[in-house]
Amino acid sequence: MSTALVILAAGKGTRMNSDLPKVLHQIAHAPLLVHAMRAGSALAPARNIVIAGHGADLVDAAARAYDDTAEVILQTEQLGTGHAVLQAKEALSDFKGDVIVLYGDTPLIRPETLEAMSAARDTYDVVVLGFEAADPGRYGRLVVSDGGALDRIVEYKDATDEERGINLCNSGVICASSDVLFSLLSAVGNDNAAGEYYLTDIIGLARARGLTATAVTCDEAETLGVNSRVELAAAEAAFQTRARQTALEDGITLPAPETVHFAYDTIVGRDCIIEQNVVFGPEVTIESGAHIRAFCHLEGCHVSQRAIVGPYARLRPGAELAEDVRVGNFCEVKNAQIEAGAKVNHLSYIGDATIGPRSNIGAGTITCNYDGVFKHHTEVGRDAFIGSNTMLVAPVKIGNEAMTGSGSVITSDVPDGALALGRAKQANKAGLAVKLFEMLTSKKRKQNEEAE
Repeated sequence: MSTALVILAAGKGTRMNSDLPKVLHQIAHAPLLVHAMRAGSALAPARNIVIAGHGADLVDAAARAYDDTAEVILQTEQLGTGHAVLQAKEALSDFKGDVIVLYGDTPLIRPETLEAMSAARDTYDVVVLGFEAADPGRYGRLVVSDGGALDRIVEYKDATDEERGINLCNSGVICASSDVLFSLLSAVGNDNAAGEYYLTDIIGLARARGLTATAVTCDEAETLGVNSRVELAAAEAAFQTRARQTALEDGITLPAPETVHFAYDTIVGRDCIIEQNVVFGPEVTIESGAHIRAFCHLEGCHVSQRAIVGPYARLRPGAELAEDVRVGNFCEVKNAQIEAGAKVNHLSYIGDATIGPRSNIGAGTITCNYDGVFKHHTEVGRDAFIGSNTMLVAPVKIGNEAMTGSGSVITSDVPDGALALGRAKQANKAGLAVKLFEMLTSKKRKQNEEAE
């Protein structure tokens, strides 16, 4: 059966003390909303609907940047979760399948949990995600009958003392067929302490109609909702802990796992070594057997098998490292292809360039790719040797097996096999260093005397 996601993302998040909509605050380099959408994508949803309110235009842009088929619907009044879900009724009027309601500020729900809920829908009319809370606090409680059926959900403010003693709590995530969900929601009233239309009331209504309901449970950590900067930091920490554990279990060596920070979409192959204090931005893929040394920052890049990066290297978007490439300390690579076996070992900037197989880029080399308006390309052929402190002024092409002398400024193409020298002529002025030093020392002495 096909599935539609309805993600509630209308909250202002006043405790965030921010002009940004709450669901657009980030963990692991992605908005909270994207984490919810990404978890739901495991179900291959036919429809992806986001209910937005505050900052709807920004929410719309973020949702469509992740999934260009996403539908964003504006909720002009915030009258409760049931009212929010009802905003999707018209959009789903012709949809025949299950609807899963998620929350844009709850980023840690695992795809496996949603798959378990979807499987439970084969047996039950309505499925709710619950969790055993260490401290139930003000969570809504799941009231289960002696036979194990879910009878109703009661909000804390409306619960009796006996109901508040229940530890099985409501996450808010619900799954039901579209027909059942919207039929039940149409009967929900707002006769409660908050005067709101609660999504949770559909459980009692379903049971009154003779429909079946159950609760699928997950770890409490998955249900963490973000309503403040403190909770945002907690969600980041929880995400990183999970990502590091997954990496270790997948055969990746992390000598100091607590210092490595992954992005939401980082891909690392088995038998990689990721040393301490490595930070991954979005869109990074590291192939099996690569070695990322300490204090590197990577984003938007691809590192192939057996490549070694760092320490203290930065790979920016568009960096493509082939097999057995070496990028060493204090090097930066941006929008450049470094082909198999090439080396950029020390203190170099390689931007908008292609470096051929087995070529060696000497320390201090810079591709001068920007003229203040346009970016230009540098091409270095195979088996070339670029001497230390060479400035490659793009656009320029260095041929196969060519060489540049150290300290050269290269402004013209270098043919295959040629040696290019682009230095200014050295001139030695006898005794001038001593005279210059004496002149400067005298000037400084006079300045000190005048200051006194």
